[in-house]
Amino acid sequence: LKKGAKMSGEFLGTFYNSVNKQKWITIPAGIKKKFAPSAKQQVVVTIGPKSNIAIYPLDNWNKKIEELSNGNEREKKLLIMLRTFASAQQKMEANGRVKIQNELLSLAQIDGKVIIKGEGNYISVWNPERYRVYTQELMKEHTKSFNTLDYQ
Repeated sequence: LKKGAKMSGEFLGTFYNSVNKQKWITIPAGIKKKFAPSAKQQVVVTIGPKSNIAIYPLDNWNKKIEELSNGNEREKKLLIMLRTFASAQQKMEANGRVKIQNELLSLAQIDGKVIIKGEGNYISVWNPERYRVYTQELMKEHTKSFNTLDYQ
């Protein structure tokens, strides 16, 4: 990546969708338009941090792999996990469709409905019930840690 070249992101938003019988999901237009030209509409799909799925635009994947390769032992373990579960790089179809491998769908307990969420530099795909539990836990922590004045 050239110095000063724009990376893909920042991916934001939560979208309700589904995985079809052929194991394709559709990346929402609001997220898709945040892909940088350097990503060439290519993605890598791998395991996510919360028993979910992570979809990286190619530019962000390459940057993450480089960071982890030069990292400490913990980061190198994450690198092994990401590579172990990663699909081959694939081109996102014009309509935003991306193929998800059966192994990842099974690990994330996804069958039918999905939640697609922007996570800054990658996109997560969730089982809706797991996402509901995760956000409830986040809110409990949030209300303990922050108040109205923190938002001012």
